[in-house]
Amino acid sequence: MTQADLTRERLVRAALELFTARGYHETTTPQIAKQAGVAEGTIYRHFTSKQHCFNELFRTAARWAGQLIKDVDALKVGPREKLAELARGLVTGAAQEAALARLFFIQRHEDLLDEESRKTARDFRLSLESLIAQGKADGSVKAGAAEVWAGVWLG
Repeated sequence: MTQADLTRERLVRAALELFTARGYHETTTPQIAKQAGVAEGTIYRHFTSKQHCFNELFRTAARWAGQLIKDVDALKVGPREKLAELARGLVTGAAQEAALARLFFIQRHEDLLDEESRKTARDFRLSLESLIAQGKADGSVKAGAAEVWAGVWLG
């Protein structure tokens, strides 16, 4: 890893910790820089803005969750087992990387997301709705709209 890569990683880690502990609006770029141990201007060598940094983090979290749901959907088991495996995977992932999971699943930030982040989140939700619809079709998921059940999962 280059020095620039290491610096970016420190910035990402600092921003993630601060965004999930304080919230996006209460986190400032000087706080991110201080936590990362760099000058504030260094942030702008890696990100065009605080919001750009936030979206990069969000997409990382969304890609993790999206890959997990794809892996689970490929299993040769029924929808109920797939949903159970998805839940286990999400819990395991959240235990390993709590801040990233919190950023994706708990914090409300639709107004901050750029189009790419919205698409990534939408893809995850649609994959989850599809998995739930499979369960409804075979009777392993209770009646109700798949969108409603996805909302139950996602809060």
